[in-house]
Amino acid sequence: MIYMYSKKALLRNGVRDIKLKEGMKVSELIESMESVGGFSAQHMVTGIKILKRMLNDRRSYNFLSFPADIVSTGIRGILASSVKYFDAIITTGGTLDHDLARAAGGRYSVGSFNADDASLHKSGIYRLGNVFIEKEEYGKKVEDAFLKIMDSIYNSENYKKEYSASELAFEFGKRIKDNGSILRQAYLNNVPVFNPGILDGAFGTQLSIFSQDHDFKLNLIRDELLLSNIAFDNKVTGALMIGGGISKHHVIWWNQFKDGLDYAVYITTATQFDGSLSGARLTEAVSWGKIKEKAKYTTIDGDATIILPIMFSAIDVV
Repeated sequence: MIYMYSKKALLRNGVRDIKLKEGMKVSELIESMESVGGFSAQHMVTGIKILKRMLNDRRSYNFLSFPADIVSTGIRGILASSVKYFDAIITTGGTLDHDLARAAGGRYSVGSFNADDASLHKSGIYRLGNVFIEKEEYGKKVEDAFLKIMDSIYNSENYKKEYSASELAFEFGKRIKDNGSILRQAYLNNVPVFNPGILDGAFGTQLSIFSQDHDFKLNLIRDELLLSNIAFDNKVTGALMIGGGISKHHVIWWNQFKDGLDYAVYITTATQFDGSLSGARLTEAVSWGKIKEKAKYTTIDGDATIILPIMFSAIDVV
């Protein structure tokens, strides 16, 4: 629709050179990038503006969604420290795995994308992108931490026999001792963690095994009804969505019932040309009514492990 504008309007913003200086703050750098014509960088600048406006809008109920893979990296620290700026988190099953393992002292190591995976397998090392995880630092850590906390929940006076995924995440956050934990910060700041894919991973496997000889039930519908209520009860909503899949879709799906998100920032490395949800630009969500036609929104193409530290530093939320 770019041709609806006049030639003068199309050319009103001239490209300017970035001038770096000693002691320059991230916020100053971002400000200087507003008219650089920097391809995806321009979208990041727009995303920062939208995120600032969204977080400063007291009417807006704001979601943070992300997949589990980035929790295996140092971005876990940024996510944990930013929990308090959002009203709800929607994530994937593996987030509980990595957050629990690392809260229990699990050691994750910087590796390489180009490693010999057969050799890693023989050495008992998992590879997650360019992160190396020794088997004992993942499976055993998750299992031991899960059983210790789940036994505490099961034997507590307030044990309910049936929990939603967000209620279970709350109980785990209550008992995790690591303040660098995402679940711990969510508990401390009373931010619900919705996890529609909670059974997909080590945590879910342990939960399934636990249910075999304990009076325990997982109610996945309860969180869906709660998300429905959030959508209908809030006239203004916003979201920072990192990566696609079930966490992104749960945000936009439920918001369509209030005629769509008012603010939306999406970070992705996926292509739209395979028709995937992960690759879908936010403009596609407008066609479904999941984002309002007049919403403030942008899609940022790039690696969240690079983009998030810059964005959060620019808006001073870390």
